[in-house]
Amino acid sequence: MKLRVGCCGFALAQSSYLETFDLVEVQQTFYQPPRIATAARWRAAAPREFVFSVKAWQLITHEPSNPTYRRLTRPIPPAAAARYGSFRWTDEVRAAWEEMRAICKALSAPTVLFQTPASFTPTSTHRAQLTRFFRDAARDGRVFAWEPRGVWEARDVRALCRELDLVHAVDPLQQPTTGEHFAYYRLHGLDTVRGSFSEAQLEKVLVACEGFDEVYVLFNNAQAAADARRFLALARSESV
Repeated sequence: MKLRVGCCGFALAQSSYLETFDLVEVQQTFYQPPRIATAARWRAAAPREFVFSVKAWQLITHEPSNPTYRRLTRPIPPAAAARYGSFRWTDEVRAAWEEMRAICKALSAPTVLFQTPASFTPTSTHRAQLTRFFRDAARDGRVFAWEPRGVWEARDVRALCRELDLVHAVDPLQQPTTGEHFAYYRLHGLDTVRGSFSEAQLEKVLVACEGFDEVYVLFNNAQAAADARRFLALARSESV
């Protein structure tokens, strides 16, 4: 098994983070993508084997009613709001994806994480939009991971992931992934004590890594850096 461990976002000063972990999920790309030159600097500063995973821009996945749209440096025109989010294959969403492709290229990112909110329900419209986007969006050889929130049934997620060549991203302490070869785990800290996972919880995550060819384990809790370090130490001790 190829195991990579990191955090959702740089949970330490970047230089310290790059010395400690071999994976990061870039969060800035969800709110407002950085300049291409900035992404290129991040790539140049990182070790060759370090992996950047990119979280897709909210203009692709989320509706403009989402409060995170307030963080855009260039607010969208109110008259065009119906043309953003929920994987609509509009000129606006295609342009947002092209910006993501450029960021991914600058970072040499092999994976992109698409997180959908609970409001993105399994309606026929949403399924059609999801299917159109993932069939037509240029991947450039990258792995696409999808983290659905809300009421999606596991069998439906499994079927869509197989049909559209997606990796099912989950919090392994909340639900199992429907994937088979590559596991993309995002630990949100929903049941932590004082923002930190217990040893038993970290052991459970390590067990959930078994049987996969490759696993990303990304911490997104209040004590993300400390818990990621603890998990790395646990994984190394178990491999001895």
